[in-house]
Amino acid sequence: MNCCQFPLSPYPVKLPQKDFRLMIKLVHFLQKISESKTYQTLLENSLPSTATLKINHHSIMMGYDFHLSESGPKLIEVNTNAGGIWFAYLCNNPQASHFAGRSGHRLLNTFLTDYALFKQRLDARPECIVIVDDHPEAQFLYPEMQVFAALFKHAGIKAMIADPQRLKIKSGRLFLDDQRIDMIYNRHCDFYLQTSEMEIIKAAWMNAQVCLSPNPRCYGLLADKRRMILWSNPKLLSKLGLNKDELELLGNTIPHTLALESLAIEEAKRTRKQWVFKPNNGFASRGVYVGNKLTTAKLAELDPHTTLIQQWVPPSINKYSDELPFKTDFRLFAYRKQIIGVTARLYQGQVTNMRTPNGGFAKVVIA
Repeated sequence: MNCCQFPLSPYPVKLPQKDFRLMIKLVHFLQKISESKTYQTLLENSLPSTATLKINHHSIMMGYDFHLSESGPKLIEVNTNAGGIWFAYLCNNPQASHFAGRSGHRLLNTFLTDYALFKQRLDARPECIVIVDDHPEAQFLYPEMQVFAALFKHAGIKAMIADPQRLKIKSGRLFLDDQRIDMIYNRHCDFYLQTSEMEIIKAAWMNAQVCLSPNPRCYGLLADKRRMILWSNPKLLSKLGLNKDELELLGNTIPHTLALESLAIEEAKRTRKQWVFKPNNGFASRGVYVGNKLTTAKLAELDPHTTLIQQWVPPSINKYSDELPFKTDFRLFAYRKQIIGVTARLYQGQVTNMRTPNGGFAKVVIA
């Protein structure tokens, strides 16, 4: 596999060790509160039915995106089906054709662990994993899906990549053609399983017929962008019984986030340069507007019920030789409290993108 065809930057990015440690500390803490009964109860009435199931497993391939500021790292968002770990791997192993060695073992083990938790048997192992996405062959990250399928096959697990509409339920079990499915690696961006093409998977999920990871429960607890409202609101956080250090951690790393509807339109117009405007169910930077580039006409078009505003934290800037400056963000890949990868993304423009020449995923050097 030729890595040159992928959006990989030739430039490494330094990440100060103290900032990296704080990022990890926040990831650990958010996972901790997501498993708290008090936290889960607080959210219960705001979650759709697919996210209220009481489950025993978690979500593989969580992603935590950060900007670095003068006062340290700030969490921009959380993702439940974070992509790019293969590109991050290529940044460190440019000649690789597959996940190998300790990295491959660690990555595979997150899937096996999650399945064993789903089955509530330590020796349980999936016979078949299907990677699901909407028209997967047309997706930007399809090469990554292929590498994951190869990882599973190398471990003796049947692996296929499919559009969700190809799946069927037979005799109470989920099938792809004639192959029974034990586990789905969900790359689809219908996180709550609300669209018609995800109906079969929703039925299987609601009846515990398949291990779905990432899943609606973990999305609702951690990656729904509206959770940032809670994490940045001291009054709401008081209901969780957090101690001073925990409140300080969130206060130092979570940008203030609000629903647009909570702000009068004139106030939103007046203060728009302080904010980033995001759809609450968006992904891949779609529909995201940096306030200092947002016209009042465009602001008026945004749906206040489905738009979030988040304190604008400018991305850090890296300069290399004669190149124009690159904006930079960082992504930590995690399974529960285990960090399984880290990458940076270099870009130019308003929001993170993979179109900038010599930009893209970049090697991170912890300094």
